[in-house]
Amino acid sequence: MKLASRRHLFYLYLRETWRRTRRRFALMRFRLTRSSVQIPERLIVAPTDLRIIDPFVAEEILEGRFPLAGRVLATNGESPFVMDMPSRAFAHRLHGFTWLRHIRADKTDNACSNARAIVDQWIHMHGRRVGGVAWDLDVTAQRLISWLSHSPVVLQGVESGFYRRFMKSLAVQIRYLRRMARHSPDAEARFRARIALAMASVAMPVRASALRRAGMELDREIERQILPDGGHVSRNPRTALDLLLDLLPLRQTYVNLGHDVPAKLIPGIDRMYPALRFFRHQGGDLALFNGATSTLANELMSVLRYDETSGQPFRMLPDLAYHRLSAGNTVVIVDTGCPQSVDLSRLAHAGCLSFEMSSGRHRFITNCGAPKFAADAYRQMARSTAAHSTAVLNDTSSSRLSQSEFLGPVMVAGVSAVEVSRVDTADGSDCLVASHNGYALPFGVLHEREFRLSANGTRLSGFDRFLPIPGRNAGGSDTRDVVLRFHVHPAIDIVPKSEDSILLSAPDGETWLFSVPGQIIEITEDVFFADSSGVRQSEQLEIAFSAVAVAEIRWELARQK
Repeated sequence: MKLASRRHLFYLYLRETWRRTRRRFALMRFRLTRSSVQIPERLIVAPTDLRIIDPFVAEEILEGRFPLAGRVLATNGESPFVMDMPSRAFAHRLHGFTWLRHIRADKTDNACSNARAIVDQWIHMHGRRVGGVAWDLDVTAQRLISWLSHSPVVLQGVESGFYRRFMKSLAVQIRYLRRMARHSPDAEARFRARIALAMASVAMPVRASALRRAGMELDREIERQILPDGGHVSRNPRTALDLLLDLLPLRQTYVNLGHDVPAKLIPGIDRMYPALRFFRHQGGDLALFNGATSTLANELMSVLRYDETSGQPFRMLPDLAYHRLSAGNTVVIVDTGCPQSVDLSRLAHAGCLSFEMSSGRHRFITNCGAPKFAADAYRQMARSTAAHSTAVLNDTSSSRLSQSEFLGPVMVAGVSAVEVSRVDTADGSDCLVASHNGYALPFGVLHEREFRLSANGTRLSGFDRFLPIPGRNAGGSDTRDVVLRFHVHPAIDIVPKSEDSILLSAPDGETWLFSVPGQIIEITEDVFFADSSGVRQSEQLEIAFSAVAVAEIRWELARQK
């Protein structure tokens, strides 16, 4: 994105003010009409949930302890909703009721009665007053999907009074999502809201026109958010997986009940699968770009087993702007794009031209990823260019975030154009050359990066260049201090061989030699945000140089015999 001018910032403030005003009026309209909501008489079906069940979580909840979002809340017999939440992420999980799926591991009357009591507490404490975390759009959509999918647990042995309260609360939440979905700047939350509404339209008795309308709204969201190459507009590889976990049960529910499937649903799912496979390393992990975090292998497989598209991963995703180089057992995935809009930059990372490299079952070079459950300061740190395997100029990220609390952490300056070329060389190597203009305005240079993967996949050569733009000075200074960072996965051992070479060893004994001829490689402390157990200490390789004195840096990763 271009450096934000005063006029551009004024436009962003004006647009955000107008959006908030519309949202406020929509909420007022919902509050005025909620008393007239029509209560459905029954549920027709409970859609399946493909997410993993953990019996341990079920046991803990039965004992009054909630292990959610990396924290544990002990209720000591109190309602969890009267207690201080350990974190905002914990509150999202608690109010979203995604934890209900774990109760399926222990469907005893006692466990179901306990889950029902917690649902009833929520209805009494939060169901009557709209506001706060409990009514965030994404949280409400997750709660609606969870209540529908796990209604057999909640309604097992139920008495009529609770059944009516439960159905009325579902109806109120459905009306809320209908009113508020269109006003959300968060694309994924808006998508999930449309999925929840479509799911409710088939799980409850509704008029045929309401069923069609919910399907049409879902179709429109699929068209807006699933690009022609199958990627999600957020550019986050993990988003497609999260959406498929809800879209697949919805598709099956339409089919099982004999309803016409929305026209875009099946083609949309079929487009998403190749894009999901594109980001998958051979060891099964998803690449860590633009907000992606750890992915459980069984969670990914629960989605991939429904993949009917098969085939090899694409070499590139042109609409999403990523490239994949693959030969032998080696995979290299490169980010060659930038956010498509200001709204879509809200969670995007400043990682243009960063890459990940894996060989066999192990990732050797990675990005830091996004923390699954962490404070906002960590999330913003993970978005910086320094948290990615690429070059940082003058300790400045290639895309800069707004510091305005009103606008939120959107990107207001930085990368707006990326030039890419790719060829197969005479010796069979796959060569990718890309450059971005994220440092053009502040420092008067373009960052160009070249990757060459040999035909047999045993050698990855890289070149980094900072090319002066004619007629531009370096922001009033000739200082162009560069740090090349290569974040090493925590599972890889680092063994120094010389000043300019490092041996990287995987747990199965596979080794790669990383070298930067003529330069000094520093091994420094690092943080890996995307570990399944939470934020984890790791190490990175750093090469510092002056772009004024050194025109090009060449580095290489070579597999050892």
